[in-house]
Amino acid sequence: MRFWNSRSPHGAQRNTGNESRISLRFIRATCLVLVLGSQPALAADDLAVDVINASAPTLCAETDNVTLNLVSPAVRRFTVEAAHPAYIATITNDRAAPDFSHCDFAAAALAPAPARRITIFETEDWQLVGHKLPSFWRNSAVTVRVGDRVETGIHLLQLWTRFEERAEEVLVLYPPDGYWRARPLPPSHMRWSAYGSSFLIGPIENEGRPFVDVRDVSFDPETRSFRLGFARGGAATVRLRTLDQERIVLDVGLDPVGAERPFAALRSMFVSETDADVAQVGWRAKGSEAWQRAPVMEFKRASAVDLWAGRTALSRHNVSAPDMSFRDFSAR
Repeated sequence: MRFWNSRSPHGAQRNTGNESRISLRFIRATCLVLVLGSQPALAADDLAVDVINASAPTLCAETDNVTLNLVSPAVRRFTVEAAHPAYIATITNDRAAPDFSHCDFAAAALAPAPARRITIFETEDWQLVGHKLPSFWRNSAVTVRVGDRVETGIHLLQLWTRFEERAEEVLVLYPPDGYWRARPLPPSHMRWSAYGSSFLIGPIENEGRPFVDVRDVSFDPETRSFRLGFARGGAATVRLRTLDQERIVLDVGLDPVGAERPFAALRSMFVSETDADVAQVGWRAKGSEAWQRAPVMEFKRASAVDLWAGRTALSRHNVSAPDMSFRDFSAR
C-alpha cells in the first residue's frame, strides 16, 4: 500500500487554532517536575561538557536568536532527544503558523518559490526525500548518497515513516548548513505535532549565523543512520535509535572537533515565556543528584552531563514543539 503524499516541506504545517486555554498557572506549577524528573539517571563516569549561552534578544518570533553551544575536545559520543513537552496532554488546539510581526523579512518569507522534490529512497515504511530550493543562504555543494543513488544540490532532506496509515515526517537535515530538526510521532489525541528547535552536530563555524560545513551525506536504510563528512575533516554518524509517540532519540558518534569550536549547538527562538520555542534551560552537573534551572536569557554557562531546553508554560508559537535534551556524553 502506498501511503506517501506530497505535503510541503517541514514548517508549512496547517494552523488548527489558538493555543489551549487550560490554566497556565497549573501548568507552570507542575511541568518542571514532570520534565526534569523524567530524565534518566546517568553513570558516574559520564563526561561533562561546557554549555555556553550565545543568545541575543529579539522581537521577531521567526529568528533563531537562542544559541546554546556545547564545547568539549574529548566528546566522541552523545545522545540527542526530542520529547513532547510535559503539557502535551493538555493541548486541545495546536498552533504552528509563522508570526512575522516585528520581522523585517516578512514579505519574502510569506511568498516562497516552489521547491523541486526528489524521492531518494523509498520502502513501504520509510522514505527519504530531498528538496532543491530556489534560494538558500549557502550554496549546496553537498553530495547525498543512498547505496548507489547519488544526488547533488539538495538543500533539505526529510525522513518520513509510516504510522497509523499516515506519512509522518520525523527528522530533517539541511545539508548546506548542517541544521537538524526532529520530532516524535504525534500523541494519540493529536493528528500532528509541530517542529521547534534546531540543532547542529560537528565543527561549528559562524558566518553571520552558526553553521556546520558538510561535505557529503550518506544514509544507510538498514540502520537508519546518516553519516556526515565535514569540509574541515572528520565525520559524524547520527542514528535513529528510538521513535514513538513520546520521543525520538538519536545516537551520535563523531570525531573530536577540538576545544576551539563547539561540537554541537541548540538553535531556537525566544521572545517571551509565552512566545518561544525554548524558554527554560535545565542542567545537571557531574556527580550531582539535583537539577538546576534558569530562564534561557538569564542562563550564562554551566558544566553539565545532562542538558534540557524547553518550556513549562504554553506558548502561542509552535505550541506542541518538543523539548530538547543532550546527554550521555562519552570520550569512548
